[in-house]
Amino acid sequence: MPPELVLRPGAESDAAAAAQVLLASRRAAEILGTIPPGVHSDDEVRAWFAAEVMDNREVWVAAVADRLVAVLILADAWLDHLYVTPEHSGRGIGSALLHLAKAVRPDGFCLWVFQSNAPAQRFYLRAGLVEVERTDGHGNEERAPDIRYRWQG
Repeated sequence: MPPELVLRPGAESDAAAAAQVLLASRRAAEILGTIPPGVHSDDEVRAWFAAEVMDNREVWVAAVADRLVAVLILADAWLDHLYVTPEHSGRGIGSALLHLAKAVRPDGFCLWVFQSNAPAQRFYLRAGLVEVERTDGHGNEERAPDIRYRWQG
């Protein structure tokens, strides 16, 4: 983990940078084939962050040298999104944010991972989450098979 890493609650002023983290991370994963292509334009994602995410979800960000490099989005008992920019992946930042999610959701939480995303599956299994359900993708916008994981708390 970078020694200069700062984890902090997301602020309204972080919306554009946090959306960019999600977009860059998804784009890299799409190229690798670990997740299906997104169904929303970049502008739609940015607008969603500004209008919906920052006001209605618990957002945490990770910054290195004052630059946002990862974002964690929680909603009730769900970990909605955890994204790390490709150039900062593999440095323990995702693990730090997941540890934070466990701390702020001590009673546990669930999350969804695409079945095609083997690296994310390994990450969550190593972190102690358990698989509880597989679907054919009927519940997500991409219509791609996914897996629900749970951290028991």
